[in-house]
Amino acid sequence: MSIEHSDLGKEEMLRPAADPGTNVNVTISIGDIRVQFNGSADSVITSVISFLTKQIPTLELASRISLNYTITELIQSYSDIIKITPEGPRIIPILDGTELRKFSDKQIVALQLVASRIAKGLGKTDDDRLRMPDLQSATGLKSKSISSRLSELVKIGYVQRDVVRNGGELPAYRITTAGISWLNSILAKRKKNQGLE
Repeated sequence: MSIEHSDLGKEEMLRPAADPGTNVNVTISIGDIRVQFNGSADSVITSVISFLTKQIPTLELASRISLNYTITELIQSYSDIIKITPEGPRIIPILDGTELRKFSDKQIVALQLVASRIAKGLGKTDDDRLRMPDLQSATGLKSKSISSRLSELVKIGYVQRDVVRNGGELPAYRITTAGISWLNSILAKRKKNQGLE
């Protein structure tokens, strides 16, 4: 949410109390909503308070059903597993000095796609999509296994398949929000189980 305001009479800004005749312009932006209030200071303040009182409960309710992972959230969740190296984003599964139990090929592919998304968010790469050779190089998995896992992940909506026109049509893959949510639940279970041992 951002709020901008300006007094239309600059001389009035120096007075301790606003002159009732001074026009004030306030613009409030909340997501895609942009509202502007113009008028006397008293009327604008009343309008702004009324607007915010009505909108904030709606925003709070909307935030309960919204699911979107910021780069900061991804880094906090995956910093024990994903590292940005000179060779690119990589999965390095170390937690508290102890190697995590082996991930399945499906999880490794999805984690590598999360690593690519983080790298893009940090400005280390231009695109968060990965092609088969990129995934094979980064994970060390066999191409047949990667292909099968990608098909499964695309089918259940955890990965999105795009076509990259780069001298030909090559499929490229990116993790979806549902895919990140799935990985988060897997990691939460692993950490809980690790804590019990």
